[in-house]
Amino acid sequence: MPHALAVDDDPNFLSALAELIEGQGFTTNTALNLRDARAQVSHRPPDVALVDLYLPDGSGIDLLKDLEGGAATEVVLMTGHADVESAVQALRLGASDYLTKPLDIGRLKNILANVASLQPSVAAAARAERGEEAEKAPQETGRLGLLLGASEPMLATYEMMNRVAPTEATVLLVGESGTGKDLAATTLHLISRRSKAPFLPLNCGAISPTLIESELFGHERGSFTGAQHRHKGYFERAHSGTLFLDEISEMPIELQVKLLRVLETGTLARIGGDQQVAVDVRVIAATNRDPQKAVADGKLREDLLYRLQVFPIVMPPLRERSGDVELLATYFLDQLNERQGTAKQFSGDSMDRLRTHIWPGNVRELKNVVHRAFIMADDEITPRCLPREVGGEAGAVRSLHFHVGASISDVEHRLIMATLDAYAGNKRKTAEVLGVSLKTLYNRLNTYRVGDT
Repeated sequence: MPHALAVDDDPNFLSALAELIEGQGFTTNTALNLRDARAQVSHRPPDVALVDLYLPDGSGIDLLKDLEGGAATEVVLMTGHADVESAVQALRLGASDYLTKPLDIGRLKNILANVASLQPSVAAAARAERGEEAEKAPQETGRLGLLLGASEPMLATYEMMNRVAPTEATVLLVGESGTGKDLAATTLHLISRRSKAPFLPLNCGAISPTLIESELFGHERGSFTGAQHRHKGYFERAHSGTLFLDEISEMPIELQVKLLRVLETGTLARIGGDQQVAVDVRVIAATNRDPQKAVADGKLREDLLYRLQVFPIVMPPLRERSGDVELLATYFLDQLNERQGTAKQFSGDSMDRLRTHIWPGNVRELKNVVHRAFIMADDEITPRCLPREVGGEAGAVRSLHFHVGASISDVEHRLIMATLDAYAGNKRKTAEVLGVSLKTLYNRLNTYRVGDT
């Protein structure tokens, strides 16, 4: 797994940056000053270092000089006080990039993706030099790119991704929120033939409808009020690489026509321009809606859906990934322990609660729960460190087994009593979960009491 070092004297910014980096599949250490950064580098040289230019005890350029001639570390300098002279100096000294604050998240993710894409080949070369055997294939290790999971649904997903990644086919990722569609898109890019070219993600639901056309296709100077310069859109900037269109069903329906035309012709015209610009871009799209229902609801054009789902991949929800909860929870905890220098562990009871929770928020919810539990715990994460809804009142999930031939009344009796017990006797909650009225539940319970006398 690639390793990153983030260095900045603003603790809040540093914490947010570290979380973003970890979300891209990196282990991450942090430092608030140059001295601590040097200590971190001597302990474990990072694959990429994101360093603030101005630190309390020196300059990020000083760390860049320290790394010169050492381990192969990509250094990205950051600053809120950008100037051409410092940027040129940093690049001359070997910095791989230069970011201004507030950071361009898409550009940062692209940098991290490029670093991550180099790791398999670097690791393989090192193993070959030592005469060691190659690593197992992703399907055997339970990991593919930024995705983690060894369950059957995930192994099937890895197989589909490995098959489509080397092709030029458009891919439509379908799945509930939190299932890792963004990580899957990044992974598809990393294992594709376009891995050295840009990977640009665009959330179609997070951009104003009045701006998204300009963001996608660009605009010419003077094409509208405030357009003082020519602007290249995502398609042009992703040329020869991959464009990830997240939440595609949230794109304005009238813009979907233009998107379809670009996908079919490979050319576009910037807003306010008449020149056709050729673009070579592979598109990966994603949605958390049922695509056919999105078409029926008028959220997605049917012809665009057919164009996008040349190769559809359904991301499995966490509740269907038996065994992956423990694997993921342990991974997230290991990341937090490494970052904070701790050695916290899950108790058996707390892990049992994590396993039995339904996880409506999927992997994203699990990661947040582990983070909260980590903060609440001293040395061991116990059930009290978990949110109430995880394994508690709303999260109690048990299984019942019935023999073939059991009567419906017996099955109903056992189901009602088990659900009532799972929700600590809360009849209103039990009725809600079972999908019956409170009056019906009381009638059933009265019947069981009469039967017991």
